[in-house]
Amino acid sequence: MDRVSAFDEPLKKLLGGATAKVMAEHLGLHTVGDLLHHYPRRYEERGRLTALTDLPLDEHVTVVAQVADARIMMFNNGRGKRLEVTLTDGSGRLQLVFFGHGVHKPHKELLPGRRAMFAGKASVFNRKMQLAHPTYQLLDAQDGDEEAGVAEAVDAFAGRLLPIYPACKQLDSWRIAKAVDTVLPSAQEAVDPLPEALREGRGFIPLPEALLRIHRPQTKADIAAARDRLRWDEAFVLQVALARRRYADTQLPAVARKPVPGGVLDAFDATLPFTLTEGQQKVTEEIFGDLATEHPMHRLLQGEVGSGKTLVALRAMLRVVDAGGQAAMLAPTEVLAQQHHRSITEMMGELAEGGMLGGSDLGTKVVLLTGSMGTAARRQALLDLVTGEAGLVIGTHALIEDKVGFHDLGLVVVDEQHRFGVEQRDALRSKGKQPPHLLVMTATPIPRTVAMTVFGDLETSVLDQLPAGRSPIASHVVPAKDKPHFLDRAWERVREEVANGHQAYVVCPRIGDEADEAADKKGKAAKKRAAPAEDPEKRPPLAVLDIAAQLARGPLSGLRVEVLHGRMAPDDKDDVMRRFAAGQADVLVATTVIEVGVNVPNATAMVIMDADRFGVSQLHQLRGRVGRGSAPGLCLLVSEAHEASPARARLSAVAATLDGFELSRIDLEQRREGDVLGQAQSGVRSSLRVLSVIDDEEVIAAAREEAVRVVADDPDLDRLPELRIALDALLDKDREEYLDKG
Repeated sequence: MDRVSAFDEPLKKLLGGATAKVMAEHLGLHTVGDLLHHYPRRYEERGRLTALTDLPLDEHVTVVAQVADARIMMFNNGRGKRLEVTLTDGSGRLQLVFFGHGVHKPHKELLPGRRAMFAGKASVFNRKMQLAHPTYQLLDAQDGDEEAGVAEAVDAFAGRLLPIYPACKQLDSWRIAKAVDTVLPSAQEAVDPLPEALREGRGFIPLPEALLRIHRPQTKADIAAARDRLRWDEAFVLQVALARRRYADTQLPAVARKPVPGGVLDAFDATLPFTLTEGQQKVTEEIFGDLATEHPMHRLLQGEVGSGKTLVALRAMLRVVDAGGQAAMLAPTEVLAQQHHRSITEMMGELAEGGMLGGSDLGTKVVLLTGSMGTAARRQALLDLVTGEAGLVIGTHALIEDKVGFHDLGLVVVDEQHRFGVEQRDALRSKGKQPPHLLVMTATPIPRTVAMTVFGDLETSVLDQLPAGRSPIASHVVPAKDKPHFLDRAWERVREEVANGHQAYVVCPRIGDEADEAADKKGKAAKKRAAPAEDPEKRPPLAVLDIAAQLARGPLSGLRVEVLHGRMAPDDKDDVMRRFAAGQADVLVATTVIEVGVNVPNATAMVIMDADRFGVSQLHQLRGRVGRGSAPGLCLLVSEAHEASPARARLSAVAATLDGFELSRIDLEQRREGDVLGQAQSGVRSSLRVLSVIDDEEVIAAAREEAVRVVADDPDLDRLPELRIALDALLDKDREEYLDKG
């Protein structure tokens, strides 16, 4: 067996079909190499107990602890039986619960004083942290204990650092550890991706040794040395992939779009009733500099809600039109595409009517292309694009279809990039005669380390200044379950805002109709059948139609309450929004359709129901809908989540800061193992196992410098075959294509 194929060996050959199937389906591990790169999350020292007070709620956890007491309880008039076991670490306590026939074995084994590893999902019941039906492995033998496996467990773990692996319900950490023991000899076959001079210069241990030490350390120093080496590998291989992508871009031809004095851009600038912010001017200079070069621009423009990204993008598009090209803006939804089209044509005025009666001689045509357009309008839009009559097009996925052709596509602007698959962006870019320039925009701020890692092939521009006149937004968490009177006060605050001449939004996660209710009933019935006797049922998310009716009858009676959601007809949605913007409604109860493209300066309050059901960046985006005028904004985050839960921690973080960059950092820290490289778009598992894009900024920056040097010297890595192999292994075909398509 050669040294590459040792890592490619399927796990089912070594571990058996059943274990291999669980590893593949639940942990994404298929080969020996995958398992060797499945590193312990942490280590327990023999004789030390886990801090039970720090367990994350609703996550699968593994703890080492001591049994304090155990007792059998009867319920349902003696028909039901459960075993309650209390664990202790000397300060905190954790309850285990077993039901039915599952109580006999643990009742015999989990005697007071015994120590074991326990694994299960941490939840709260009756205000106590508990694990229901956990699996466990005993770590100490007692006199006369003849149980099979106990002595073996003692031998295996005595005097050692116990590796605790990322596990799942179907496969405990200790069973993963046994599987690792089986494949560990293959670590000697590891191909070392680091050039020897780099490895020795930085004092790293060889890769085979790092793999042995990370899985079976003798000391804490072993763990540190292994992590330092493996962390660097991940950063370096990733940065080499990105550096090769950047290098390849510099070799591509593109049409330079240079300034044309006296063109449509100058005419547009002359109509602006305000001056650009300092940030907008700086970012525009960066973009215009890229557009003037003869290889494609690849730039990420990120900024806070309302920082003026659309204006910056429009000026770049007009620069390209002046230089004889066309520009396309790709938006994720029809609502957003229509809103961009409306705001761009309003900003441009007669300049958006090129070739039309009453239009400017300098102008160009601005067309909209979406899936729901009528045949005649669609045919005309396609004709305007292919003849070059339309300099600007704003559209949805409809822009990507084969029938769509351009006269000379010079710039692609992708809005809210995280909502698009790479293939979709690539399909639009391929419509240029030569590769067009690319400007990617996002309103979800990204920390610098993430930008370096995820968008390392893009130059980054940041708009962090808000236009003058935006008001501060006060945010508070409303714990509706613990303190119902806080929710009563929230509705009083809404009435106060309306009494002062302002308006309010109420946001719910769900629309709520007959189909929803039928699905809820079906789901509830299934949950009831599956849940243990004492599991509290989780209710469905709150719905717009239900909440609007309750508010109109109850705490907001007498106010003009309207609803807005995605299933309404487009004309009805426009009508509601127009009336709300005109002040003809006091309260708008809506889904997240108001997340983007809604600007009502008179709306000062927002109440987000079941706020824990939304992500951090989504909450930040929603909050950006208030405080858009001169009056201060108020955002109330209503939640029934338990005070100690990660969901409540997220909400507290959102309430504590208006800084989107800080929030995105917190979001990333809380999500931890998400696939940072491919995100949801590549559909593949994370390649980052020890590297933290938040904590390891220095490692990433240093790896980037080394990667740029290596790629400049040897772009195809002909002299570094081991690095090429590691690149193929860590950045599999799907992810390589993700990078290639940018």
